[in-house]
Amino acid sequence: MAIIVNVDVMLARRKMSSGELAEKVGISPANLSILKTGKAKAVRFSTLSALCKALDCQPGDLLEYRAEDEP
Repeated sequence: MAIIVNVDVMLARRKMSSGELAEKVGISPANLSILKTGKAKAVRFSTLSALCKALDCQPGDLLEYRAEDEP
């Protein structure tokens, strides 16, 4: 099972920097980096909600599931 985090895609679409997003969401740039690289083990719903609000998107725009056997 692989969960792909597409925060970078949404940042590019919104022409927003990581630092700006971290400030709007209220998390540290280091924690945002961990999330963006897919190294996070969990995401709080409150953080996901804040990300969606700041990026004006839906949770499905940020998270994607890919089966292990898919390229």
